[in-house]
Amino acid sequence: MPAAFLGHGTPMNALERNRYSNAWHAFGASVPRPRAVLVVSAHWFVNTTAVTAMARPKTIHDFFGFPQALFDVQYPAPGLPELAEEVADAASPDFVGADRDVWGLDHGAWSVLVHAFPDADVPVVQLSINAQKPPEYHLALGAKLAKLRDSGVLLLGSGNVVHNLRAIDWRNTDGAFDWNRRFDEHARQVMLERPGDAAALVAHRDYAMSAPTPEHFLPLLYVAGFAAATDETPEVLVDGYAFGSLSMACYGVGCGCASDAGGGGSAPLATDVPPEESNI
Repeated sequence: MPAAFLGHGTPMNALERNRYSNAWHAFGASVPRPRAVLVVSAHWFVNTTAVTAMARPKTIHDFFGFPQALFDVQYPAPGLPELAEEVADAASPDFVGADRDVWGLDHGAWSVLVHAFPDADVPVVQLSINAQKPPEYHLALGAKLAKLRDSGVLLLGSGNVVHNLRAIDWRNTDGAFDWNRRFDEHARQVMLERPGDAAALVAHRDYAMSAPTPEHFLPLLYVAGFAAATDETPEVLVDGYAFGSLSMACYGVGCGCASDAGGGGSAPLATDVPPEESNI
């Protein structure tokens, strides 16, 4: 199975058909049917490493200030409880706990999965991002999880390479500040040429502005680790910018499914939702 990092942006992309959601759909349609999808979402950022282990994960609407239509979205994919033990074995000696009743599928997961696997018939398991661990840990864990590809598990990171809500310009729907472009372009060079060095991105001069909090950036490292472990070169699935301070870049590894590597495309997003009333 391949792996992918999808820049998910605003939750409204779950309802929109645009160049980003079209790329997510094209990715899902191009890969072999997975036994399960293991999602590393920016929105499960906690002080431990855990994996969901329930048969029916709930759809979590972890945001506010958006239209009711978004709260009405349900993604009833089954879980795969036995995968929790396989993830723990793959990560050993690092600890991975089993969450049997607390979490589910947050919007970082389902907002892209509704396009990639719209029938919700592929089992989905989420892996938390351990907030106490350094970037090198996440890169190494992604490399360890690469062995699950042989049992039909698709690794999916969901976040944004650049994600700074404090700097959002709601009028600049598909543009980028200079620091956004610089970091995004540098991250692309690292991903395509030396993904095993991706943890070093935190030393870049624009990292502090691009990831003032790390949770949206860290899922990229799982896919970079996967690429380094499998010795496969990532490819750009789609790229672009939103609201000045978000990168929408997406990468695939081992899928041969690049759809649109051109930048700057406009995506219809929720420009009427002010930043103080949203959580993306």
